[in-house]
Amino acid sequence: MNIEKEEFLKEFGDDYGYPNGPKGIDEIRATEFKRLDGTVYLDHAGATLYSELQMEAVFRDLTSNLYGNPHSQSDSSIATANILRECRQQVLDFLNASAKEYKCIFTSGATAALKLVGEAFPWSSQSCFTYTMENHNSVIGLREYALNQGAAVSAVDIEEIVDHILPCKNGPSIKIFHYPLLGRKGTKFQEEDSTGNACHLFAFPSECNFSGVKFSLNLVRTVKEQSEEILGGLSFPKGRWFVLLDAAKGCAMEPPDLSKISADFVAVSFYKLFGYPTGLGALLVRNEAAKLMKKTYFSGGTVAAAIADMDYVKQRNSVEELFEDGTTSFLSIVSTRHGFNILNTLTVSAISRHITSLTTYLRRTLLGLKHENGAHACVVYGGNNLKVSSKMGSIVTFNLKRSDGSWIGYREVEKLASLSGIQLRTGCFCNPGACAKYLELSHVELLSNIEAGHSCWDDNDIINGKPTGAVRVSFGYMSTFEDAKKFVEFIINTFVVWTNLGRHGEHLGKCNYSAKDAGHDERCPDTGWQLRSITVYPIKSCAGFSVDRWPLSSTGLRYDREWLLKSHSGEILTQKKVPDMSLIKTFIDLSKGLLIVESPGCTEKIKIKLESESCFGQREVMDLHGQRYEVDCYKEEVDCWFTKAIARPCMLLRCSSSKHCLNSRGSASICRDIETSLSFVNEAQFLLISEASLSDLNNRLCSNMKRGCRLPPLQVSAIRFRPNLVISGGKPYAEDGWTRVTIGSNNFISLGGCNRCQMINFEHQGGQVLKSKEPLATLASYRRSKGRILFGILLRHENNNVPIQDSWLHVGQEVHADIMR
Repeated sequence: MNIEKEEFLKEFGDDYGYPNGPKGIDEIRATEFKRLDGTVYLDHAGATLYSELQMEAVFRDLTSNLYGNPHSQSDSSIATANILRECRQQVLDFLNASAKEYKCIFTSGATAALKLVGEAFPWSSQSCFTYTMENHNSVIGLREYALNQGAAVSAVDIEEIVDHILPCKNGPSIKIFHYPLLGRKGTKFQEEDSTGNACHLFAFPSECNFSGVKFSLNLVRTVKEQSEEILGGLSFPKGRWFVLLDAAKGCAMEPPDLSKISADFVAVSFYKLFGYPTGLGALLVRNEAAKLMKKTYFSGGTVAAAIADMDYVKQRNSVEELFEDGTTSFLSIVSTRHGFNILNTLTVSAISRHITSLTTYLRRTLLGLKHENGAHACVVYGGNNLKVSSKMGSIVTFNLKRSDGSWIGYREVEKLASLSGIQLRTGCFCNPGACAKYLELSHVELLSNIEAGHSCWDDNDIINGKPTGAVRVSFGYMSTFEDAKKFVEFIINTFVVWTNLGRHGEHLGKCNYSAKDAGHDERCPDTGWQLRSITVYPIKSCAGFSVDRWPLSSTGLRYDREWLLKSHSGEILTQKKVPDMSLIKTFIDLSKGLLIVESPGCTEKIKIKLESESCFGQREVMDLHGQRYEVDCYKEEVDCWFTKAIARPCMLLRCSSSKHCLNSRGSASICRDIETSLSFVNEAQFLLISEASLSDLNNRLCSNMKRGCRLPPLQVSAIRFRPNLVISGGKPYAEDGWTRVTIGSNNFISLGGCNRCQMINFEHQGGQVLKSKEPLATLASYRRSKGRILFGILLRHENNNVPIQDSWLHVGQEVHADIMR
């Protein structure tokens, strides 16, 4: 046992690892989570993991018992219905809810449970829907139901609450900041018109899925008993307040005790509790609230009688039967028993203490990280807001900073973590209010980011110098100290700068050119550079072909990435989504005017004429990487061939013309080359790499093997990087400093380094495409700069008034370069 773990156990030994349980954490991991060997899984707030013991029990159950549709009257169906009643009771017991006071409605997930509240709540023009800023989109989305019924909507921020103290008799125990009321056009919301019968809804989470802050559940009672005092800033009619508690995240560590709080609606997610089954949740409804819920649609199982040709339907009296449309997912519901058995064996209190020890350790460690210059390396969100609660959940959310104070993008952290075998979550986690609050993003900034093209799950992690999201780490009942320690070591070794310890945070290995007099270009000394190979990739993400000479066009190499494949849903297909695209071979016969394509999935090659329009169907307009393209479609027989080649429906498109397009604010796109016409390239017309740089990379890969790293034997070829041009001669990474390049009589401008992605980790073996962590992991260790992992440079052709049809590149031509001095 290392010293750091000994220190950890001195502080947390009574809480960590289930010391009083039937199994310790090390045994649990070794016997029930063998699939985690070599992987650090830290996204339990997204989905926790099922245990092998749990799944074995599920398998035995389903293969040993006969379960029938509970709406039938057979013996197996009646037995199934009885077990479903037991499962409902188990959910009620988990939240300490009396069956006399609450009903359990099974849904397709926590989101469906929340949606059910929105659909069935008795909204009116006198209603008000109020929710805390720190809420999941699935809660915020309820406002659409409220607004459509003429109700008013308001977001609030809790400023002060004393945890575990009953509301004061002489005044409210919380202070709330009110955001402006929202209402649809025509909404009339006047207190004097109220009859006092209005139904209002207040919603909050038991634990914020962004920050991990736990809200005091006393808020339920406070809202119900002191609504006029604490919500006095809102001009709402008198009426009755109901409380919706989103417990999907918080249940894993602290299920709400419904014998002590009278929440009217509680949403639960089972895969967040014990990993399996997915697609199943529950809504616990207080009986008094259930009486007011409205049901419009009826289906199988929800009615006692209906007449097809009359406006007559008699709904069932049971709340569960009334709101569970169709046949419930009874096999999934049955399977929850085995998940609850796991939790009950360990006990929720022990799980909570175990997870708290890990989050406390990680939060404290991250807050203490500093660069060599004393600058803090990490900003952790939520932990200092103890006015809302004295407790934190299983989440630690943060962003990293460089030693100069600039932000490190969360996508960079996620990408490098993945290369290190660490799985986590980044972004805003479907919690826009908490994201804007903690990242201090104004409405102007949020709207500007959206107009700049930012959306959920994209790579725009830094816009105008500010993060658009964060990094989230979350622990589960099977997480270990070793998981937390490996993550800390990854953060320190990758992002914290301490030169005397050999940690550089970021480093870009390059050729050593001095630049005493900056400001003008200077021709590099003759180093014998030559053009070694030319490769054309006619279809985006498919294999290319090498040639000794090739003509240029206004978009780069003639016919380079002039075609692409698009799914019928509009998705552009690449190797990231369809790795087998790399197995599709292409060749262009200039003399015959043919594009020839072959695939392991097709028995015959397909030949497509280059110039003839006889095979074109129709023309469309599409936007990609900030370019607007006019594209030509092919006839059905061509699309059918490619559909068979990649085993998914798709269509072949050809670029007819393109032009750069800006968004409404004139913001730049991800495309680097905005001055020239482009084919379907990501950033620029040409990609050039150096054999010297490639040799240096391969030497480093060999060195990793010699140092005993757990890496497969690997030497990568130039084609792994999909370059158009490969040059020989010179020093490794000399190309980093180039501003202009001359190849033969053709001049090019350097647009800078090419940011590499996971595609370079795809390797062909025996007709299959395999994915590893190399060479991107090694490149990340020494070729990382400002969130990018660079290898090769991007070029734009300058024709210098030479007719483009007369411009050719030839293998063997001399290469000359200018550098900035």
